[in-house]
Amino acid sequence: MRHSRRRTSLQGNANRARGTAIVEFAVVLPLLLTILFGIIEFGYVFMMRQSLQHAAREGCRFASLQTSNDAGILSRVDAALSSTGLTGYSVTMDHGSVANPVETVSVSVPYNDVSLVGGFFGTYTYDLTGTCSMRKEGVAGP
Repeated sequence: MRHSRRRTSLQGNANRARGTAIVEFAVVLPLLLTILFGIIEFGYVFMMRQSLQHAAREGCRFASLQTSNDAGILSRVDAALSSTGLTGYSVTMDHGSVANPVETVSVSVPYNDVSLVGGFFGTYTYDLTGTCSMRKEGVAGP
């Protein structure tokens, strides 16, 4: 009978240890998920920022040509962003002059339109922006 008591007490300790592990897991899981989704959110927003930068660079490359026009610049930006699925972005163009022959193209989108987890990490009202400036071809500088 002594032997059976030991076995029962050992089984009770194992059950308590399993119960403790489950409680610890339940306490730590929200923290781990928050960190995981934060890493995913950061990576996705960083990818979108790079896509905006690429689109601005493509639009600016076309804007620096002598034969460029606004429709062509917008077409290049649209083509560069077509793979991302972004639709609510805005394009700002600053055309060069003879005195300052630099073309600047900026592409921006509100952060909340890009965010995967919405306002879980806080609501942000800033824009993600990609900007590029290039010298206009064939224009003599000052």
